[in-house]
Amino acid sequence: MNYETTITAEAADGVATELAGVRSLRAPAIPRWLIVGGGGLFALLLAIAAYFALAGGDPVPAGDDNSQAPTVTVVTPGKTTVAGEIESPGTLAARRPMPVGVVGEGGQVLRVTVDAGDWVKQGQVLAVIDRSVQVQQAEAQSAQIEVARADANLAQANLDRALQLVARGFVSKADIDRLTATRDAAVARVKVAEAQLRELRARNDRLNVYAPATGYVLARNVEPGQTVGGGSPALFTIASGGEMEMLAQLSEEQLSKVSVGTMATVIPTGSDQRFSGQIWQLSPVIDQNTRQGTARIALSFAPELRPGGFATARIGSGSFSATVLPESAVLADDKGSFVYVVDKDNKAIRRGVKTGAVTANGIAIIDGLNGSERVVLRAGGFLNPGESVNPQPLKK
Repeated sequence: MNYETTITAEAADGVATELAGVRSLRAPAIPRWLIVGGGGLFALLLAIAAYFALAGGDPVPAGDDNSQAPTVTVVTPGKTTVAGEIESPGTLAARRPMPVGVVGEGGQVLRVTVDAGDWVKQGQVLAVIDRSVQVQQAEAQSAQIEVARADANLAQANLDRALQLVARGFVSKADIDRLTATRDAAVARVKVAEAQLRELRARNDRLNVYAPATGYVLARNVEPGQTVGGGSPALFTIASGGEMEMLAQLSEEQLSKVSVGTMATVIPTGSDQRFSGQIWQLSPVIDQNTRQGTARIALSFAPELRPGGFATARIGSGSFSATVLPESAVLADDKGSFVYVVDKDNKAIRRGVKTGAVTANGIAIIDGLNGSERVVLRAGGFLNPGESVNPQPLKK
């Protein structure tokens, strides 16, 4: 036990002696506060260097209030000559629709010879109505003519015999006058009976329904077995000559820019086909509720032009000078169309505008801009009125 304690003490004294020698060879110790402060300074310098490296330029002076403003692209559009075009919605219709009904007394329909979508000629039979009773009436009247003719022939024979006896004194002048009147009455009854027969036959002919003009059948509202009469609704509707039209709704201002004879292009809804037409009539009055009038555009027949369908008309209205902007620059809300204009203080100012025709280069602005303003080209929807911006001109 004493031996182990002696060895430990000697080892400890040796280690202590070696540590003292090592400390004597090291540099003087650095204070702890200096080490911590130097590390913080180094981190700050790295942060400043990284900021300028990312910014890609010199630091912005502290007095510049626009340093954090969003960058927007602006354009000064100027004025451009635009080919005027009015785009208007409307409905398709037959230019001259003809409702065809029963002209005579009517009856039961036996046969219908045409259907909607057929072409018919003037005078063609569209529907046949039962005339069995009327035929019997006509035959009875024809028999009455024969009776009247027999009476007339007898009256004429009596008159002829009386004239032969006048010279012998057997018949007086008064008798001759009476027989002559009887003969004339009988002849008149023949003419009346013949006229009544012609009337019956004409009525019978009117029992059939005929096409009043050559045209295109738009609607058929009758079927065999149906009973029709003079008060029945129209049995057929025919477009005279197959001519169609579009009823384009225009504002008062638009009506003042077009005239009869102006060419137009009509595009039916749901179709890519275009049909050329011409304005043949302008509404003489303006609807007090909608403040619109109608321009009637004549169109040639085409199966794709279905009356009652919607269409869009593009009507030429001459040329005019206007500011043209890309669609991205023109915004709209419940107050109407507007753009953002950058003023001299680099503030985004909302400017209400009135749009016109849509051209290949953009939307024509017919009111609200004179063309010399700096207009925000894109991202106007993210700006607020009065907001500071950093405007950058559009690069060509």
